Amino acid sequence: QVRLVESGGGLVPAGGSLRVSCAASGTIFGINTMGWYRQAPGKQRELVATITSGGSTNYADSVKGRFTISRDNAKNTVYLQMNSLKPDDTAVYYCKAGIATIVDRYRYRELWGQGTLVTVSS
Repeated sequence: QVRLVESGGGLVPAGGSLRVSCAASGTIFGINTMGWYRQAPGKQRELVATITSGGSTNYADSVKGRFTISRDNAKNTVYLQMNSLKPDDTAVYYCKAGIATIVDRYRYRELWGQGTLVTVSS
């Protein structure tokens, strides 16, 4: 069984910084693209940033220049460094990853974490 577990959320004042992490565990054979998404109250879930296994990144326009996504392939972990946070960044942040397991090596399935709450106070 494979799971994604996010950590690092919390309360931060506007202009502050926070780093959230997402670790994959279980019988993992490989991980392709990993990403962060967020869902604010009353809104749809939206893409924040993604990173491929080779390190190519993609960001939502709203976070470009403020957020940085990175990953540690040896630790099966993806990070999101968030700087210059704004109240509009308040949301539950979810991790998503395409993961193949040892028993099914050629099939990558998308898995989601349970989410971590980030609250930015004004």
